[in-house]
Amino acid sequence: MGGCRKGRSMSYVVDFENVSTVGVESSPVAPALAGLRANEARYYKNKYGHVFTVEKAEDDPETLAYVNRVLSEERGIVIASPALEVTQFEVEGLRMSYVFYQSGLSINVMYALVDGGKRAVGFKLSDGMEVPQELSAFKFARQKSKLAGTIRGSYFVVKGTY
Repeated sequence: MGGCRKGRSMSYVVDFENVSTVGVESSPVAPALAGLRANEARYYKNKYGHVFTVEKAEDDPETLAYVNRVLSEERGIVIASPALEVTQFEVEGLRMSYVFYQSGLSINVMYALVDGGKRAVGFKLSDGMEVPQELSAFKFARQKSKLAGTIRGSYFVVKGTY
């Protein structure tokens, strides 16, 4: 299902036709988190033709460190939940970085590679997940998803350079 990258462990191509909890089994909301991950995979495939591939967070410490740095420097946020999976890719001049957490939280950093482009951090909560304490200042809007049930999301605009 996956392939090797730079001699690291296996990556996983997220299947949005047959949703699987592979890689997120340790989450208390694993089926909902798998649905949320599949929802993202379907979006990127349909909009950009991009195949959404994730790997274990410990196998790509650079992406995790990047997302952590943006959260910390922009808003002083440190996520308490362990990171399970990450991915980073570029589509149409945007660097997209994702972290999927054991709690059911998904965070993405959208960073336009050109000055003046869109730069934001997005939060999505899996169905059945409570808002984590470290994100309690944010208002979450609801959206329905065939793959993920009810997704609650929020975001903030990135002001710094990363």
